[in-house]
Amino acid sequence: MATAAQRSSLGAYGERVAADLLREAGMVVLDRNWRCPEGELDLVLRDGDDLVACEVKTRSGLTCGTPHEAVTAAKLDRLRRLAMRWAAEHGVRPPGVRIDLVAIVRPPRGAARVDHVRGLL
Repeated sequence: MATAAQRSSLGAYGERVAADLLREAGMVVLDRNWRCPEGELDLVLRDGDDLVACEVKTRSGLTCGTPHEAVTAAKLDRLRRLAMRWAAEHGVRPPGVRIDLVAIVRPPRGAARVDHVRGLL
């Protein structure tokens, strides 16, 4: 079982990888780890005119399931509400709001596997 520090380090690694990947894809990072009483958005980005709330899930293995499996319907609903709240608090009225996932599996040995899933909703 990983310690809290190991989980935190793995999560920070995943968020760096995701931010770099999405920047390379032409997106603009607007915010990282934005929090409010209802929850947190890992990354908030602009993709063209659209606002993108990106959930980053990083795993060191698949013992507890894939990163994709961790994003439930309830989680998607919360992410959409958080994205709308972020937009309202920042005075942004995007024509579209999208929820993306960057799923990362970083095994103890070998290269990390990274999957960007656009538009979960």
